[in-house]
Amino acid sequence: MSPRTYLLAFGAFAVGTSGYIVTGVLPAVSRELAVSPAAAGQLVTAFAVAYALAAPLFAALTGRWERRRLLVVALLVSALGNAFAVIAPTYELLLASRVLSAFGAAMFTPAATAVAAVINPPERRGRAVAIVFGGLTFALVIGVPAGNVLGGPIGYHGVFALVAAVSVLAAVSVLAGVPRMAAPPVVGLRERFAVAGDRQVRLVLGMTVLACLAAFAVFTYIAPLLTAVADVHGSTISLLLLVYGVGGALGNALGGRATDRYGSRGPLLVIFSVFTVVLATLPLTATTAWSAGAVMFVWGLFTWSVNPPIQNWLIELAPESSGLLLSLNASAIYLGVGLSGVFGGLVVSSAGLVALPPIAAAIAVLAFGLLIMASRRPQPVPVG
Repeated sequence: MSPRTYLLAFGAFAVGTSGYIVTGVLPAVSRELAVSPAAAGQLVTAFAVAYALAAPLFAALTGRWERRRLLVVALLVSALGNAFAVIAPTYELLLASRVLSAFGAAMFTPAATAVAAVINPPERRGRAVAIVFGGLTFALVIGVPAGNVLGGPIGYHGVFALVAAVSVLAAVSVLAGVPRMAAPPVVGLRERFAVAGDRQVRLVLGMTVLACLAAFAVFTYIAPLLTAVADVHGSTISLLLLVYGVGGALGNALGGRATDRYGSRGPLLVIFSVFTVVLATLPLTATTAWSAGAVMFVWGLFTWSVNPPIQNWLIELAPESSGLLLSLNASAIYLGVGLSGVFGGLVVSSAGLVALPPIAAAIAVLAFGLLIMASRRPQPVPVG
């Protein structure tokens, strides 16, 4: 494994923290700017929507850029957005800063994944992708709790300043440690987006949207849900979220190894099967603090193991357009995340909290169906 892969993971951690940290500082934003919690929550939506729209657009616009330059610029744009959040005097300007940060993240993550796939041998590509996404996983594990803890003593201004500093440090690290890399062969816009018209590509992207919708609809409401079914509160919920994050970090690594060994389809069949069962039975199995811990660990494990095989599948489908496909997949992830809050809110208001996991499991079944349909074509055999 090329050690430079870990520099890309550090960059992913920086932009991932930029995206996730806002969840942890929502109380501080609501308090300091005198806006409702619902309005503060729109900062999350703004980031997700901006990312989803920007990722394929920037992949096309920066297609001729040398790759290291692209990565450094992306990290600096993310840093600029977070620095703007530090000095933004109004809610509206803070919202704009989140959009700017999302632009940086939308440029960085797909490009970093594609670079990791190039600088490592084919038999280690799954693990390389997993390492990059491991940066995002650790951003979730560390970013949300850190934002919640630091939001009180230093305010959200201080939290965003720290994230900006981490982004600049990541940019310097990538500039110093990642070699210059030529852009992939120039492909016209029509040819770039034509690959997205492939039926198998559309099925894989649809699978990503539905999987993220199912997972994050439940995760958005996990705190009140755990209180309702397991009668846990406060620090116990924080500990359970940490257990989920640890499971996610491990699942991301195992997903990469499984992809290198078995290809993409086989691991995805197992992942979606277990993921669906966990969601469907969550209200019945997570009834105590201890059982909830086990459920959260398994849920995190299988939720976050899905990224490496899907990314690898898209790279295999069109290696020459992998940057665009990975950016479209990133858009699909954030589209699912963006829809999850609305979907979850509708389910909770109409059917109640406890009904949310089984209904989300039904969405996961639809994703499983798309997986079966996409698997009907012969798939390239993994090397090694």
